[in-house]
Amino acid sequence: MFVGLLKIAKQCNDCGLEFRSQDLGDGAAVFIVLFLGFFLVGMAVVVEVQFGPPMWVHLCLWTPTTIGGSIFFLRPFKALMIALHFKHGLLPTGKANKIS
Repeated sequence: MFVGLLKIAKQCNDCGLEFRSQDLGDGAAVFIVLFLGFFLVGMAVVVEVQFGPPMWVHLCLWTPTTIGGSIFFLRPFKALMIALHFKHGLLPTGKANKIS
């Protein structure tokens, strides 16, 4: 499904489902920002209330966690968005119609 780290292939090698017309836009990134942001802000509040560390500790904790989490979750969320579009018939099927 992916050609590189985050680039979507033109079509599926197995069934021929076309991904090139698939426009994910920022859908996956929006979900990641909302979910990961909610979780990390909650964790930052818990750490602040429980331990009261200086600001540099928060920067050292949450900056790499935010960047790493965003990169880690972007690929599965893109795949989920494509799967949901396929499920609801929003993708051109190519060879996939010939199989069924």
